[in-house]
Amino acid sequence: MKGSRSPEYSKLAYIYDTIMEDVDYEVWADFIDEIIQTNHPDPVSILELACGTGSMALSLDELMCYDIVATDKSPHMIKIARCKKRDNRWSDVDFEVMDFLDIALDRRFDAVISTFDSVNYLHKPRDIVRLLKEIKKVLKPDSIFVFDFTTPKNSIRSIKYLNNEEGYAPGNYRFFRKSSYNPSSRIHYNVFDIEKLDNDMETVLEKYHEVHKQKIYTLPEMLDIIDETEFTLLAKYDGFDLVEADESSLRITMVLQCPTIQ
Repeated sequence: MKGSRSPEYSKLAYIYDTIMEDVDYEVWADFIDEIIQTNHPDPVSILELACGTGSMALSLDELMCYDIVATDKSPHMIKIARCKKRDNRWSDVDFEVMDFLDIALDRRFDAVISTFDSVNYLHKPRDIVRLLKEIKKVLKPDSIFVFDFTTPKNSIRSIKYLNNEEGYAPGNYRFFRKSSYNPSSRIHYNVFDIEKLDNDMETVLEKYHEVHKQKIYTLPEMLDIIDETEFTLLAKYDGFDLVEADESSLRITMVLQCPTIQ
């Protein structure tokens, strides 16, 4: 039996849709669409960063006639996203492997989006500043970047239901999750042990171990980071409503505008 420590989102890609099965992508896509329509006149093109297995992009594509390019650093995630696209023959989403800290696209977009607290994987303020510089290269003047992040209150609450999670996923996978939060460092840990089983679902053929660490930011910290950039804050939304976020919010969605002069 093989055992190994896997890079982030390699083997996790194969159980990702199972651990996210409680997420209502249609509701989330509706919210993102409402944000874009509220903050940008007549948007056409969207770039999604850290798209995972493509559920958000495909849901947006079904809702509206956007021209969507969806990207993720993990080739495993993109492979699954492309399979979903083949199953949904109506979809025109273009899925590409790409690190959002090194955006290599020769075009500009009306909106860039990043959901599911992907920005929390950037552990230093300077990394978020670098991300915004990369995004500026591919945004049209006065276009927007929409992203969400989770706060310390969310981490404290979420470990109550994330810790000790276990289950099965298609492809004969079994998984176990340990979730913890260090309030001193404000690092949220999600540790996955993933097993590949035989067809009888009894014998373990391979074992994998993935450690995911997110830096949990407060709203004032995120606002300070944005102040270091050329972007303008248009809105900060609480949860999944177009109401203003504050320091008691669990998940905050930010809307930034790219400067006119580039």
